[in-house]
This record gives sequence, C-alpha cells and structure tokens, in this order.
Amino acid sequence: VKLYSTPYPPLSKKSSPTLFSNSPLLQLLFFSLFLLVYLLSLVGNGLIVLIVALDGRLHTPMYFFICNLSLVELWYTTVTVPKMLANFLSSQGVISVPSCITQYYFFFSLAATELFFLTTMAYDRYAAICRPLHYPLLLSPQTCGTLAGVCWCVGFLCPMFPSFLLTQISFCTPNQINHFFCDADQIFRLSCTDTYAIQAVGYGFSTVIILGALVFTMASYAHILATILAMASAAARRKAFSTCTAHLSVVTIYFGTLIFMYVRPAVRYESSINKIVAIFYSVITPLLNPLIYTLRNKDVKEALKVLVYHSSRKQSDGATGKAEKAKLVGYPAENNS
Repeated sequence: VKLYSTPYPPLSKKSSPTLFSNSPLLQLLFFSLFLLVYLLSLVGNGLIVLIVALDGRLHTPMYFFICNLSLVELWYTTVTVPKMLANFLSSQGVISVPSCITQYYFFFSLAATELFFLTTMAYDRYAAICRPLHYPLLLSPQTCGTLAGVCWCVGFLCPMFPSFLLTQISFCTPNQINHFFCDADQIFRLSCTDTYAIQAVGYGFSTVIILGALVFTMASYAHILATILAMASAAARRKAFSTCTAHLSVVTIYFGTLIFMYVRPAVRYESSINKIVAIFYSVITPLLNPLIYTLRNKDVKEALKVLVYHSSRKQSDGATGKAEKAKLVGYPAENNS
C-alpha cells in the first residue's frame, strides 16, 4: 500500500514474493482465506460478548474479563484485516502517512490492552484457586470494573508517545512497506533521518509492557501451580488445572509471538518469517480465543444452547402468530406475509 501525504512521498505496502505471490489467482485465494478467518473471528468473539451479556449465570469476574477480551479482539482485527483484504484485491494499495501512524497507534494500543487483560485474567485465576474464601472480596463488581477501566486506559496511553515520535520523522524513496500493516520496524526503514533514539524508545516501551505483563502473569501461575500441587484430591487438581488450561494456551501463543517480534535482540530475520509470526498475533489469535474459551467450557456451551433455543422459539412463535392471524382474517397463512 502506498503511503501518501504532503510533504511525504507515497508509501506502499508490498508483500514479499516468497510468502505471497503476485498471481491474481493466489491473491484471490488469500483474500478468501483471510476473509473467512476474519468473519469467523467476528462471529466467535461477537457471540461471546452477546452470551455473557444476556446470560445471568455468566455474570462472574472470569466471564466479565473474557467478554472484555472479546471486545478487544473485535476491534483489534478490524484495525488491520479490512485494509489487508483491500490490498489483496488491489494491484497497488495506498495509505496516507497519518492513516499509517493511526493504524500503528490503534493496533499497538489494542495489543497492549489485550496483554493487560490476559494478566488480569491470570490474577482472577490466582484469586479463585489460591484464595477462594477471599475471592468475592478481591474481585467484587467494583474491583472488576476498576481493573477493566485501568486495562483500557493504560493500554491506550502507552503507545501515545512512540506514535507521536513517528510523526517527527521524514520518509524517502523507496516507499514500499514490506508488511501487512504499518509496523514500526517497516516505517523506520523508510525514514530519511536517524531513528535510533525513536527506535530505542519504542523498544523500551515494548519490552516494559510485554515483559512486565509476562512477569505478573507467570507470578500468578507460579502461585497457582504451588497451590494445585498441594491439593490432596486428584479430582480437585484436575478441576483446577482445567480452569487454567484455556487461558494458559492463549497466553503462550500471544506472549510468545509478541516476544519474538518486539523483545528479541536486534537480529535481522527474513521478512517472510516476520509476516508469518505477525499473522499469528494479529489474525489467528483473535480467531483461536473464542474457540479455546468455549470448546472446553460447559457454561458457555450451555448458555449458547439456551440462546439458540430461545431464538428458535421466538421464530416459531412468530410463525404461529402469523398463522393464527391469517385464520382470523380468513386468508391462507402462506399468503399473509
């Protein structure tokens, strides 16, 4: 995609031939694949938000945070995937400098927000398993609301300064971004000016946010593991482990890919490798989250069955009402639409 805005020259996003061919047929294939993944992600995360909001049995701290995580995922994928899909259908996609920096800001704001929610969910599991008697006090509705507010606010505040610094650099030709979205590393490569200080600030912010969240998450799980191993009942240990499996799977995938991309030493990897890793944390993870949290969760599956049942009942009652009305008026039911 070309990036244009006076006084900047156009920038364009260009995929490496080693990963995405310029063949129209393959471009259409990738468009269809990513569109399917995007729609499934929207449906899956949207269903979680809807189910948690409508089913009173799920009005608990754990599902409250899962609902917020799904809201983050809905926004997170929408920041980059629609533009990516447009690029697959375009021979030469274009994006302005302000739009590119805006995309960068929202993408990393939502990535940071997701990290904070995953850390908060680890604390929720710690409180439920390690301090069950104090759980209602530690995670009261007021506390949950405060924690969620902090996750959202801090997540959107952290990338503000690095994003502002990006507006201070000048761009030169060649003006092609060899990535799916406006990642900082690709933007730096197009700069005419020395970006060492800006890169150091961005690296520092990324390291503190990612590793800080990881340390708190691992600390929670260290206490959880110690508590589970001390349990006398094997059934209790299995139940405690099962409540953490889904969250730990998401943490492993998400933190692992982000650390590889943003906390690793300054080693140049093939752009195709970076793109594959980027697909995992920007496209695949938002799709996996609803699957991981629902496939093994009896409460969510039961709530989904109730939602489907009530929806079908409403449709059935509506059809019956139309039939009765048609009989009263004296016309066949199929003619009354």
